[in-house]
Amino acid sequence: MMNFAILNGYPKKSRDRFDADDVGHPHDLFMAAIRRFVPDAQFDIIYIADVDKALPSGANLSSYDAYIWTGSDLTIYHDDDERVTRQIELSRAIFDAGMPSYGSCWGIQMAVLASGGEVKKNPKGREWSIARDIRLTEAGKQSPLLKGKPEVFDGFIMHLDEVTTLSSGTTLLATNEHTHVQAAEVNYLNGTFWSTQYHPEYNLYEMARLIRARAHPLVREGFFDKVEDVQHYVENMFALAQNPASDDLRSEFNVRDNIINPDIRQLELHNWLEYLVKPSLKN
Repeated sequence: MMNFAILNGYPKKSRDRFDADDVGHPHDLFMAAIRRFVPDAQFDIIYIADVDKALPSGANLSSYDAYIWTGSDLTIYHDDDERVTRQIELSRAIFDAGMPSYGSCWGIQMAVLASGGEVKKNPKGREWSIARDIRLTEAGKQSPLLKGKPEVFDGFIMHLDEVTTLSSGTTLLATNEHTHVQAAEVNYLNGTFWSTQYHPEYNLYEMARLIRARAHPLVREGFFDKVEDVQHYVENMFALAQNPASDDLRSEFNVRDNIINPDIRQLELHNWLEYLVKPSLKN
């Protein structure tokens, strides 16, 4: 049995909004994804943005086999926000304890910033729904995190900020035209953190729910003319989730098996378990 701590980076107000908007919580998505590979996995969910909640520390950090970081709607480079600074301190403590970590979106930003890199608002604006043409770097082609991935692939995504400067112990593994750092391995202090800006834990159904909840920002930012257009997009994405073999819907969204097939889409999580977490259990 493997024991994971999932570190949910969203503040309570945002989590309550997830419920009101019928959006899947990211810790639930990670639990479902990990249990595809480790059916008897055990999880503790820790709401690390809640300043009234104690965080694991000291010897307690080693009570878990590994840590998983979800996304967040906070802004990591605002260093006067206790909801953020406590997460950065926790990240450094986990690095120091030598525990293996994985994170997407906020997770990659956290790993790089905590280890000495920089994160800023992406001048190209929001990258949403599907990140296109993510390309493996030469290091990525050799990385166990991305073993078995196509050299060019797509991934689910929703973010406004990006890693702009890598820390000294970070290796760039994947990139695309919108966001330079799409995947990275971060080695800092005694720990290793495998991370992606895109979301292997998501699927068509869950991304459709998230887009529906982001309808007004997507219209305001110019991706759609009106909310009804977002609703039409979401309805068709739901339809593709129900019928992933539909050639018409696949063509409409321009998606291939690397989005549809979880064995390809979630390879990063499988590889993290096989090549980073499980070997650490023998130490």
